[in-house]
Amino acid sequence: MYIIQVASEMTPVAKVGGLADVVYGLTRELERQGHAVEVILPKYDCMKYNLIADLQCIYNDLWVPWFGGTVHCSVFSGQVYHVKCLFIDPHGNDHFFTRGHFYGNGNEYFRWAFFARAALEFMLKTNRRPDIIHCHDWQTGLLPVMLYEIYAHIGMGNQRVCYTIHNFKHQGPGPADVLHACGLGRPEYFYSPERLQDQVKPKDINFMKGGIVYSNYCNTVSPHHAWEAQNTGFGFGLQGVLQHHHRKFGGILNGLDYEQWNPAGDLALPFKYGAENFDDKFKNKKALRERFGLRDDFKPLFGYVGRLDDQKGLGLVKHALYWAIRNNCQFVLLGTGAHHVNQDFWRIQRELNGNPDCHLEIGFSEELARLLYAGCDYMVVPSVFEPCGLTQMIALRYGTPPIVRYTGGLADTVFDWDHDGRPREERNGFIFHHEDAAALESAMRRANGLFYSPDNYYRQLGLQGMKCDFSWKSSAGHYINAYEFVRHK
Repeated sequence: MYIIQVASEMTPVAKVGGLADVVYGLTRELERQGHAVEVILPKYDCMKYNLIADLQCIYNDLWVPWFGGTVHCSVFSGQVYHVKCLFIDPHGNDHFFTRGHFYGNGNEYFRWAFFARAALEFMLKTNRRPDIIHCHDWQTGLLPVMLYEIYAHIGMGNQRVCYTIHNFKHQGPGPADVLHACGLGRPEYFYSPERLQDQVKPKDINFMKGGIVYSNYCNTVSPHHAWEAQNTGFGFGLQGVLQHHHRKFGGILNGLDYEQWNPAGDLALPFKYGAENFDDKFKNKKALRERFGLRDDFKPLFGYVGRLDDQKGLGLVKHALYWAIRNNCQFVLLGTGAHHVNQDFWRIQRELNGNPDCHLEIGFSEELARLLYAGCDYMVVPSVFEPCGLTQMIALRYGTPPIVRYTGGLADTVFDWDHDGRPREERNGFIFHHEDAAALESAMRRANGLFYSPDNYYRQLGLQGMKCDFSWKSSAGHYINAYEFVRHK
């Protein structure tokens, strides 16, 4: 198949969140499985241009219809770690992608509506006719709308769209002027509840809703989160739309790049290890303790790596820290968030300054994150909601059992040591269900007890986690099945 991915970011050249990792990882695996893939991205001024090979202008005369006129664009081609990328570069006065950052600075709705229109116009004018156009998140939600309302009638009637939602919380409600800007017009038509009208703000159109309604197949990034989005508040108002379109909606678990995340070859680790020399993992624990000035006693070390954001269960993160200290355990944290959140954790850092059983690192370093994944005994992931989550997958890859709340992709990847219905040899971590301190404590208490078990169960649990396969190979297979399903409709 010939597939074009259209997205607002892709690692490593333009990364803000997990979306960037998914676009790159999925594309690489699709190519490995014999498919031809191109990725269309904005040409940001703040991209990591040193990571783009053979960057060159391949189309210098793209005129994109916009507000009754046109905007002149150039399109560049380049290779990003063997992935072929196409970068849209508008020359208008709106500075859509020359702002020094990837998101923000106002008129977000217009810049992303323009990007979707430009991507389609480029495909039309260069005679690109992919079997599948794969769009991601609200920023590309209007692309399937424009495809079927405009471009299907002028030469692109055979193209099919897969639309992937990575985070339902951000949906892109925008003003009616967006319809006129990108050539859709007819607000009385598009503002109908079955098309683009926002459920919460009826005077706005909803980009994400447009993607759901007009795509041939729509998914989110784990099966359990797909259920949550339809049946709980984690659909953030789109539950009814998803239920109406349930025949074309599903969940496909994200994958993890097992080449990038591999403790046997991780250059950030002082001691490499795998299943065959698992005990070298504990040398990394000693190195982590030395780096943070923690005492080197026989006790479990709990860790947290990730954004400091309400979605991640910040209250439970704090509770886990204090519980560990009170119960003769250790806790290390690496993360950053909004300024007021960082201030709160800096306060805790000052309060606990000099405590030999905890360390808070407010900031982010991938090298340090890798040391935490390898050096901790357990990784705490108490998210309020988690569409998929990579933290628990990385922890499993590094033999560090995760302690997670039962939500989203965490529920699809972590199987409780004590209570899961599957055989004991397939279990890989600890789960709690309720969003409260007592539930978290119960899981941490069980993990603490396992660490001191005389039967070497902790080592067994870590090794079972390393055997799990959440690589992109399986996930890409599910996407290919979805592509085949819609291309023949």
